[in-house]
Amino acid sequence: MSESADDSGPVRIPDHDLDDLAATVRALVAQSQQQAEVLSRLTDEPSTPQEDVPSPPTDETGAEGTSSSFIMALTGRAYAKELAALATWVCDLLLPVYGREITTSRPWCHQWHEHPEAVARLHALWLAWQQYTDGEAGLAGPSTWHRDHLDPALLQLRAPDGPFGACTTSPTRPNHRLLTGPECAVDGG
Repeated sequence: MSESADDSGPVRIPDHDLDDLAATVRALVAQSQQQAEVLSRLTDEPSTPQEDVPSPPTDETGAEGTSSSFIMALTGRAYAKELAALATWVCDLLLPVYGREITTSRPWCHQWHEHPEAVARLHALWLAWQQYTDGEAGLAGPSTWHRDHLDPALLQLRAPDGPFGACTTSPTRPNHRLLTGPECAVDGG
């Protein structure tokens, strides 16, 4: 019989590669813990009803029990749970790392969860983040997430004419105002 790789003795790794390997292991362990926390939040029932959480418009596609994971397809308690998990990600990871200063050219709203467009874009960004930071996404996953998802989403969200255009443009003067969008008129004739 031929010898297997396991029979050839201990694996030797050059010292200069050990630091990289240790950093990779630490990052994977931290990512695994973070995903476990997100999963735990998603599976836990809220202890009190969240009546102050706005719900998206409902229609036949937004019924409870929908198979879509996109937040705009959820209603009621499922929407509230997903919004709470999204808020944790936005406040604990996205804003501390990518928030940048609030200016007239980069507005932000502390009540972002009341802007349906912002909720939709941030949720899509979070879903992509979960996919592209997963170990199966490969080493280029995070780079792809930055290029294809984060940068375009932030350009839209924080544009002067974006969903926060009438909101905070100075961190010392918080402001919140929902802009009215175009109305849809269906002609009956």
